[in-house]
Amino acid sequence: MNRYRDQHVVVLGMAKSGVAVAKLLHRFGAHVVVNDQKPREQAAGVEELEALGITCICGHHPDDLIHSGVSLVVKNPGIPYEAFPVAKAVSLGIPVITEVELAYQISRAPIIGITGSNGKTTTTTLVGLMLKEAGIDALVGGNIGTVLCGLAEEARADQWLVAELSSFQLQGTKEFRPRIGVLMNLYPAHLDYHHSLESYLDAKMKLFANQGTDDVAVLPYDQPELRERFASLQAQTYYFSKSEKLSRGAYVQDGMIVYADGEGNDEEIVAVADIAVPHVDNALAAVIVSRLAGADKQSIVRVLSAFAGVEHRMEFVANIAGVSYYNDSKATNPEAASRALQACTQPVVWICGGLDRGVDFKELIPIMQGRVKAMVALGETADTMLARGAEAGIGERIRVDTVEEAVQAAASLAQAGDIVLLSPACASWDMFPSFEVRGSMFKDGVHRLKTSLA
Repeated sequence: MNRYRDQHVVVLGMAKSGVAVAKLLHRFGAHVVVNDQKPREQAAGVEELEALGITCICGHHPDDLIHSGVSLVVKNPGIPYEAFPVAKAVSLGIPVITEVELAYQISRAPIIGITGSNGKTTTTTLVGLMLKEAGIDALVGGNIGTVLCGLAEEARADQWLVAELSSFQLQGTKEFRPRIGVLMNLYPAHLDYHHSLESYLDAKMKLFANQGTDDVAVLPYDQPELRERFASLQAQTYYFSKSEKLSRGAYVQDGMIVYADGEGNDEEIVAVADIAVPHVDNALAAVIVSRLAGADKQSIVRVLSAFAGVEHRMEFVANIAGVSYYNDSKATNPEAASRALQACTQPVVWICGGLDRGVDFKELIPIMQGRVKAMVALGETADTMLARGAEAGIGERIRVDTVEEAVQAAASLAQAGDIVLLSPACASWDMFPSFEVRGSMFKDGVHRLKTSLA
């Protein structure tokens, strides 16, 4: 891209997205400096970048890293804006973007952008599968694991680029304009980064900021508190709802998922009872997007009926002696755990707890009642979780120290026809490096339990 030739660009963060961005800008003829606070031996990609002639500075942020001669800063999404080099760039009026913005600038393919506090990975995966099933060429990436600018560079105009997008990524966009933008929901999350719920919403709403009347915004009707912000959007709006009939979008009526095209044509897609997707709102949003992107009804139904789920997100693990075990380790906040509990139609033995962020979990009390028959809690919030369980009238409550103990305790409390659900409602960092590690340990424990009872 000529806009970056001979420009001086600083890339902050040497994770896989930073390495990809640095290589891309180098190919465009930019003078690139990559900076990471991690020591050289922990910064993957240093040797590869230096072999290309790209300058890499590790272990600290030099005072003179950001100066008036820098044209652009591309930062890792997780680096806060208060960080010294980012704050200095902002003070000097230097644009600060994330990799997603660069991907938009180079992509020939129209973009489907999907964000939300919960459900964005499942919805992104569903859309990709539906388009593929319908014979529509699509590339899937972004926050879901594949660096978006790498996909964007190879994308063709006759493909779709389907991207899961976090608030961190979206906050660093300037011109980004998806052909179809999806907001699944919004609940308090990442407030240590965004500092307020309003700022968090502002970051999410950047998904729609540059859309015009030829673009589409797919929005949650069942969060009426957000509709005032939706009223100012320039895009065509499609809503999804589990409780209200809509003139344009997708909704549930008499147990059926229905798609409404806005021109008076309401099409029954599939019975809710016949879909394998754990959360109906994921299915509703995916139906809208896939229909708008050209997928036929039969392809959509085949995917909804067979979808096995995304790892660590209401992932079925095993059935042992009539008890179904589900791994929802990605449920790192109360809202996600609430969704998981409400998706269960059988009595639940709930494994919960994790990092203490000062949440009181009182909103989960009515959700537990009538659904949760027993609780197993671990981590920093274990005592708080069990106290909420007592307030909900749950008699069987056990505190444990490890995931292995949690699986054993839950198995002792469950009977045939029950569900054992790991849905922590908390981040994992008090005991585990990631929610993936926590979920994998749960699955290992379940498989060991199955082997011991075989």
